[in-house]
Amino acid sequence: MNARLTLIPLLLLALSLPSPAVYADTATAEAEKTDEKTGEKAESKSEEKKDEKKLSPAAKRAAERARKRAEASKRVRYAEFVLKGELPESPGGSGPFGELSIDLRKQVARIDQAAEDDRIKGMVLRVRDVALGRGARHELRQAIARFRATGKPAIAELEAAMAPGYLVACACDEVVMPESGFLVMTGVRAEPMFFKGMLSKIGVKADFIHVGDAKGAAEPYTRRAWSEPVKANITSMIDDLFEQMIDTIAMDRPMKRGKVREAIDHGLLTATQAHEYGLIDRLAYSGSLRETLQERHDDQPVVFVRNYGKKKVDTDFSGPAGFFKLMGMIAGGSKSSGGSGDQVAIVYAVGPIMTGESEVSPFGESSSVGSTTIVKALRSAADNDRVKAIVLRVNSPGGSAVASDLMWNAIQQIDKPVVASMGDVAASGGYYLSMGCDHIFAEPTTVTGSIGVVGGKMAIGGLLEKIGVTTDLVARGKNSGLFSPNEKFTDSEREVLQALMDDTYDQFTAKAAAGRGLTQDRIKELGGGRVYTGRQAERLELIDELGDLKAAIAKAKDLAGLDEDADVGIKTYPKATDFFESLFGDTDEQREVRVQLDLGNLLPELQESLDRTAWIRRLFAKEPVGLVTPFEVRMQ
Repeated sequence: MNARLTLIPLLLLALSLPSPAVYADTATAEAEKTDEKTGEKAESKSEEKKDEKKLSPAAKRAAERARKRAEASKRVRYAEFVLKGELPESPGGSGPFGELSIDLRKQVARIDQAAEDDRIKGMVLRVRDVALGRGARHELRQAIARFRATGKPAIAELEAAMAPGYLVACACDEVVMPESGFLVMTGVRAEPMFFKGMLSKIGVKADFIHVGDAKGAAEPYTRRAWSEPVKANITSMIDDLFEQMIDTIAMDRPMKRGKVREAIDHGLLTATQAHEYGLIDRLAYSGSLRETLQERHDDQPVVFVRNYGKKKVDTDFSGPAGFFKLMGMIAGGSKSSGGSGDQVAIVYAVGPIMTGESEVSPFGESSSVGSTTIVKALRSAADNDRVKAIVLRVNSPGGSAVASDLMWNAIQQIDKPVVASMGDVAASGGYYLSMGCDHIFAEPTTVTGSIGVVGGKMAIGGLLEKIGVTTDLVARGKNSGLFSPNEKFTDSEREVLQALMDDTYDQFTAKAAAGRGLTQDRIKELGGGRVYTGRQAERLELIDELGDLKAAIAKAKDLAGLDEDADVGIKTYPKATDFFESLFGDTDEQREVRVQLDLGNLLPELQESLDRTAWIRRLFAKEPVGLVTPFEVRMQ
């Protein structure tokens, strides 16, 4: 009985379990379902492959482009610019690789283009060993300000910097430097060399006359230090440039003026010290910048668009056609922007002023302002029906009085608006050109004015005697020795030279008075050779307003009656000289065979002084009077 009772539950349990056959059937069914799904997927992939095979090559390419666009749309683009070396004022399109070169206006245009490009979300400015004049720095700072006004961030990345590079960098939202970097910012200096002692030792006598008590262009050759009127004028200008330097940094950085002055007085700052002063924002290496920006953009991938806006040029010179492509690139000149509509012409007057043709190096950079070249350029722009207004971009310390007047007269003959835009310097002869224009713009730190006249010569008779060279004179004419290189002026020669210089000064001041709407007495009061910053010149009414080249172009459009937002092309003059013409041309500089001691790397200041002396010698060898600025100013 008990055994039966025990077996019944076991039998019931056995009957309730499925048979092995049932397990097998279930497994088979599951496997079949899996096979079905796998088969469906395989079939789907097979169908996709068949569909892909059915697509034409063009459709495949379009699909690939669409895929790449979708991926690219997730990226955050930053325009990347590298500032290094020099940015020439005038276009360099005439060089052997002019299409690859970057001048100041091109660089500014690239930043403006990035500001208007909706795909660009920010800018990275990598500042390296850059050599920029005061005008170029202002132009770049204005372009950065326009970029930031769109709401896009601008980040400057420095390794080590001098004042010129830093003053551009601090216009950005953020300045970054590695902890191993340093900043050199020592202030403003004018420190010309005086050669009277040296000239005396070698038997050379500098014999110069000047009109204007502060006209000091010849003093480096006639004195051992500045005269009091010249030094007082230079001190006033240096003070204003220094105050502008402090104002600029205090405006850009979270620093008070006193703290900025303290940092400049320190002079040489480590990256850590610069950070403590507030001159830079972060100590970081350039490689970490992308990662930092990605964090700011919620981990979206950040892409740096290298050389943003720079024209791509095909430099593949391989194959039979490569040689002809290279020759075409060498011979080609710069092209102007703008289609077939209205244009504004920019006439570049960059360098010392001389009569004759402008001198251009084989690599496209202008080395002098030749009156023949500039007059021809002004007339070409005036005769061009598409050109509605002209901007004269002046960056010149002056030079020949005759050449300056010839170009001033050409401006007076133009029946179109002419606006002057001053760069680093537009003084003496450079101011003479500008005062003939309808409106004058200067940068705040432009060196201008220097309304005065200087004339004279270097008498080398003593030097010739020291080295055993003699002369035997036969002369007729009371003043026949006026241009003799051997002796100083006689009283009679000095008298006629002084009369010529007084007449030149009278013409200069009369034309300046007419151009500026001031009395001649007021111009003479402001003149006398005195130099001013652009900011000082505006207060004294020697210019109309402060502004960069872009502001001058806008004013030219306004005076021509063109709409402010009109898409106006830019035509640049003078016409670019091609490589072969500049290399084998027939200017005075190219005819002259010179042997120079290259002191540029060892003693750059001495080399610059000697270059300036050579230019002064060439100027006064050709004509007796000149309109020249006395010195160079450095921000360090």
